[in-house]
Amino acid sequence: MRVYVPLTLSGLAEAHKNGELGPGPLTAYAVTPALREWYVSDDIEELEYAALNRAAQASLRMLAGNPQAARRRVVVAVDVADGAAVADPDAGLDESALGEVRVAGPVPLSKAAAVHVDAEDAEPDVEAAAAALGAADLGDDDAQFTVDGAEDHDLLWFGVQEIPALIG
Repeated sequence: MRVYVPLTLSGLAEAHKNGELGPGPLTAYAVTPALREWYVSDDIEELEYAALNRAAQASLRMLAGNPQAARRRVVVAVDVADGAAVADPDAGLDESALGEVRVAGPVPLSKAAAVHVDAEDAEPDVEAAAAALGAADLGDDDAQFTVDGAEDHDLLWFGVQEIPALIG
């Protein structure tokens, strides 16, 4: 099963140093039944892209809580055994938990299929979005517009072997 783990660049550096994502439990995002129902699509690529975007939103939340982190969203796509990622059955169709899963233990970085990171030119929009996130959560439409501005930037795809260049 493919899961998308939200991180920051410093979190990616730590994972690279340790050779694993963890310790567990890890919050990740995947194509869950609730995500399928919400997204109303049978196209697995579209569903995986939706899960990736959910992880990117979680990465933005991590950035909002860590002002010292580089202002680039990071998502690591990893393959875990079926059943290793479990959705909260009580979350149902709670939009804030769509696609969210828990992975009990650490995941070897060797299981990573790719790393998705914002381009450098996205940093100003990501920084503004991280700063506006709290107000957006409280219903401020202007702040939500700013948060949505970060989502206008697609994350770039990198091979796992490119991690040293990303964190260096």
